[in-house]
Amino acid sequence: MRFALIPSLLLLLLLLLVSPAHAQEIRWPRELTSEGSALTLYQPQVQSWENSKALDARAAFSLVPKGKQEVVGVLYMKALTDVDMDAHSVFIHDFTIPEVHFPSLDADEAAAMAKLTRSFWPPGHSLTMTLEQLVASTPKQAPAKSVTVNNDPPVIFVSRKPTILLQMDGTPVTAPTGQDGLMYVVNTGSSVFRDEPAKLWLLFDGKGWQQATALGGPWTFTKSLPKAVAELAKGAGWAVLKPGIPPPGKPDAQMPDVFYSEKLADLIAFEGEPAWKAIPGTKLEFGSNTTSDVFRNTADGQIYFLSAGRWFRSAGFNGPWTYATADLPGDFRKIPDSSPASSILAFVPGTDQAQDAVMIAQIPTTIEVDAAEAAKKVKITYSGDPHFKPITGTSLSYAENTTDKVIKAGSEYYACVSAIWFVGPTPNGPWTAAKTIPAEIYTIPASSPVYNVTYVTQVVTPTNTVQATYTSGYTGVFVVGMVAGAIIVSGSGYYHPPYYYHPPYGYPVYYPYPVTYGPYAYHPYPYGGVAYHASYNPNTGMYARGATAYGPYGSATVAQGYNPSTGTYARGASVSSPYGSRSAAQAYNPYTGTAASTRQGSSPTAQWGTTTVAKGGQSVQTAHVTTAQGTTKAMQTSSGDMYASKDGNVYKNTGSGWEQTNNSTPKAGTTSAQTSAAAGAAGAGAAGAGATRAGTAAPRPTTTSTARPTTTPSADTQAMNREAQNRQRGSTQAQQYQGRSGGAARGGGGGGRR
Repeated sequence: MRFALIPSLLLLLLLLLVSPAHAQEIRWPRELTSEGSALTLYQPQVQSWENSKALDARAAFSLVPKGKQEVVGVLYMKALTDVDMDAHSVFIHDFTIPEVHFPSLDADEAAAMAKLTRSFWPPGHSLTMTLEQLVASTPKQAPAKSVTVNNDPPVIFVSRKPTILLQMDGTPVTAPTGQDGLMYVVNTGSSVFRDEPAKLWLLFDGKGWQQATALGGPWTFTKSLPKAVAELAKGAGWAVLKPGIPPPGKPDAQMPDVFYSEKLADLIAFEGEPAWKAIPGTKLEFGSNTTSDVFRNTADGQIYFLSAGRWFRSAGFNGPWTYATADLPGDFRKIPDSSPASSILAFVPGTDQAQDAVMIAQIPTTIEVDAAEAAKKVKITYSGDPHFKPITGTSLSYAENTTDKVIKAGSEYYACVSAIWFVGPTPNGPWTAAKTIPAEIYTIPASSPVYNVTYVTQVVTPTNTVQATYTSGYTGVFVVGMVAGAIIVSGSGYYHPPYYYHPPYGYPVYYPYPVTYGPYAYHPYPYGGVAYHASYNPNTGMYARGATAYGPYGSATVAQGYNPSTGTYARGASVSSPYGSRSAAQAYNPYTGTAASTRQGSSPTAQWGTTTVAKGGQSVQTAHVTTAQGTTKAMQTSSGDMYASKDGNVYKNTGSGWEQTNNSTPKAGTTSAQTSAAAGAAGAGAAGAGATRAGTAAPRPTTTSTARPTTTPSADTQAMNREAQNRQRGSTQAQQYQGRSGGAARGGGGGGRR
């Protein structure tokens, strides 16, 4: 099973046991039944995950045999995995069970229990868990590849009332709308038009219309529109203008101001004067009345702002701003996971969240297609004759007058289209799937507009299929090394002026779709649930382009997007107010056939939602309702939080310490080595398991007590504390990702703390 990455505004998380009969709610532990017996499986603890493919894990479980008392044990498992970036889930399959361990049971009883345990894992059984939870539990290694990016600050605007950032991707470019005398601006995400007869610019702000004699303003309300605008709104391509037709007779009470920029820019939008909220245990405060990630250090009064994964610092909102990621105050690493501001920890060097994000960014996605069929679909469009420009530091050159990535290497031409490499004798082909890629291509510097293709590799199999693999750099999310630890950022930070031709396919992908208080500039590229802050255009290098403005009583966002790199379509919407929020989103990837949708809602006292994923004629739906009394799920499971220590014992996290929970009828004098050997022998042949767990060199300590509190710190206790932190962090990040991908998409540097 292979999946293609969807960097869209969606998608959802999944955490469910996969079986043809039923789908379960996305939480641990899981309760399984088999012929009157019940097994409760707690979240697996990862021992290793080699190449994001081979998983070695252990998991605590409790087993209630039919008509007998409950026993607890440790399940050791090995399996293969496929990462589905569409759903941010990991498909775990091809299980083997090297060992089932029951602390304190004698050999005969352990053997019987091991056999029963394996009956819950028949051949073909599979398991799915969220990517965030698996990554949080996995030991980390140094990143395989990091890059030096440009960290020059964007133009940073600050507002205290509803405001639009009218961001141009360079000098404004206009094109005909098809209506006489009416032009539209191509290189912006805003709905901006030129009324040529009146010599006026027109802006639809989501509720009404504003006009100006210059794009830089001043902008004022207008109720007078040329007939061409109403005619334009009748077409499917401009249906988003219909809410403004006919135009309102008076300005909305929250009509937004307009900030204009032709350079990289971002917007910090406060709802009134900045309101600061202290973060316990630190000298930091965060802006509580803005969705931007903005902080104040009370130790020196400095302001910190997160944009495109980069931190910028200033003594005040008027600037100047300077790059600050490399020397952030240590208090940023002390922000508690429970803080509303904790979502920024993925961008703080040295945090566990940053390590998780870096690991996710390095997980490869593989696409497999028929080589001949794929080559037939390649068509490169140039503006005039192909024109190639040298790539600094190499003997290569790239085609600058096309939206595609075409590179000249010697006498051959290589095109990277939808993460697949093709080669041809001319810039126009004929194209065939490339069996090898010149090594020099992978030396292209980050400053080049075609740098992202260095994250794509492929092989052509003997059966003439292409297996192409890429990581996050292809979609514009890069790993950057720091002294304190690697982080991810959105965009290389190098800006490349877009090349336009008519019809304006455009280097950027622009969507002139309005939101309640401002057009949405450019759809985001969330990756790993953490790069959602920034907008990034991998063709031009444009990043940090905010657009949504907020009113005092809530906000609303609508966004639609198409990612030409991966072929994914997505759309979503959200609305929030003091009384709650609603969001919905959908996405579809025609290359993988995966479709997904989610609907989420909340009130001051509850939160609810449903999520559906469909692929290959099969679908799974999950649902939940959370109130002050707890969570109602599609399937109830046992309560508690149990862990398997490295020595094979089972512990329960009581919230105030650890309680050793072995078995209710321990058999004194029985060694763990005997138990393990017996369990392995009993299950020999089941699920392809061996007799003992690979790599076990010494027996575990014998334990003879039940519910024995651990009162002194030990290596196991410290390790389990770490596991508990990992488990909690993974769950929190998965929930944050679901909240962000449920339609609450926005550009700029917002923090998603709503």
